Amino acid sequence: MQAAPVPYCGAPVAPTALLGAWNLDPFLLAALLGLLVAYAAGVRRADPGRNRRAAFYLGWTITCLALISPLCRLSVSLFSARVGQHMILSLGAAPLVAYGRPWRVYEALLRLRLPPAPPRPLLAATLFAVAIWYWHAPLPYDLTFASDVIYWCMHLSVFGAALLLWAGLQDGLERTPAATIVAGILSSGQMTLLGALITLAPRPLYAPHALTTAAWGLTQMDDQQVGGLIMWAPGGLAFAGIAMLGLVRVLRRADLADAALA
Repeated sequence: MQAAPVPYCGAPVAPTALLGAWNLDPFLLAALLGLLVAYAAGVRRADPGRNRRAAFYLGWTITCLALISPLCRLSVSLFSARVGQHMILSLGAAPLVAYGRPWRVYEALLRLRLPPAPPRPLLAATLFAVAIWYWHAPLPYDLTFASDVIYWCMHLSVFGAALLLWAGLQDGLERTPAATIVAGILSSGQMTLLGALITLAPRPLYAPHALTTAAWGLTQMDDQQVGGLIMWAPGGLAFAGIAMLGLVRVLRRADLADAALA
């Protein structure tokens, strides 16, 4: 009988061993360090500003912690930890990295010609929704435990879509706040709906965690419900907040227009 493949982050971890379960994959560490060094070199040619640089470095640090800390190993044991990892990357690291304008910095470093503006907020919101819903469907989710390639396809597509979304939302607040309102509402709604479906599902959905949650004092359903709530609340609130900012911008522009006509 063929042994089951070991997930990328390793075998399920016991609570007593968690603190020492760091992911020190040399290829991952080299890639993260390379992105940091390239950004630091690129800002000499296209400095986006001190605040944007600081945001990128903070976002890069959060990304590193999400991928190499014991959270990686914990995500093998608990669905809620995997969802937490996705939320940290998508709602914590991605907006900070996007604010640092890394594509402009890398463009200057490599002397490339990239599109002049991020994708439109509605297109970016659609891409992010597709990535989130696809990778939290039971079959694609299960496959990430069987293949390192599929695991990284998941992370790169979700994080990449989150970067595009936050870049589009941040740019949209300045250029097209009305579109940002719609994109924020769409993103908030789809995260809320997906989180609710997972939380309220009548049965366990994710086979890889059938035997891994008991060591943490949780049933598989408990773990799944916690994961759904993690997606439901932070995801819904974060994008609802962006929609509110867009509404404030629209109202402010309307007030300025009225004042100009008075």
